[in-house]
Amino acid sequence: MSLKITGLSVQSAGKDVVSDVSFALEPGKITAILGSNGAGKSELVLGIAGVLPVRAGKVTVGDNDITGKSPDVVRAAGVAAVPEGHKVLTRLTVDENLRAAGSLKWHDLETNLRKTYERFPELAERKSQLAGTLSGGQQQMVALGHALMSAPTYLIIDEMSLGLAPLIVRHLFGVVHELQTQGVGIVLIEQFTELALGVADQAIVLRGGLVKYSGLASNLLENPDRLDEAYFGAGHQSAMV
Repeated sequence: MSLKITGLSVQSAGKDVVSDVSFALEPGKITAILGSNGAGKSELVLGIAGVLPVRAGKVTVGDNDITGKSPDVVRAAGVAAVPEGHKVLTRLTVDENLRAAGSLKWHDLETNLRKTYERFPELAERKSQLAGTLSGGQQQMVALGHALMSAPTYLIIDEMSLGLAPLIVRHLFGVVHELQTQGVGIVLIEQFTELALGVADQAIVLRGGLVKYSGLASNLLENPDRLDEAYFGAGHQSAMV
């Protein structure tokens, strides 16, 4: 049961900001979505997640068409999104944030909560702390944990490392690798291109809302000039960080 994005065009303020994007993601695989600021990466995430309107194309999970459906319907289909900016409910505790993840059966809620605390022991130590008082890295863990509370088959993570210290970034990438080995398919939108390409199977580079590269991540990792051209066109310095 794959997640398929077919000819997707996403709108914001009545204009297309992403046009004709297609890719397929299998469980246990990672697709990296790369591009400079304003390339349309976050808008693509929001279109898949049901937050921004889709003008054309389809989003399907197996035979289930979730194109343009509400975020709750998308999540119920097994697709959870972690938006940019480690967003949390700042006036709720860590535990309350995680328990607010959705309408799950009590047994599933407690099971998923236990698994989330096992994955992020830092959060287990801060269950009663207000999320707004956590560090940026800890808030990102809460945001990831919130998505994982629905035990998704597919996880879309937007700019996970934004503004975080390198040590925290390495820890979070370790979590991504762990989820992959457990069979979760991951769409990874990331500013650190070398890190993203190092864990991804496939890569897509967006520029101006259009696909400029779609193929093996290893091809871009081994050919920085090709990554440059996809990012900016010819004649620019390497986009790798």
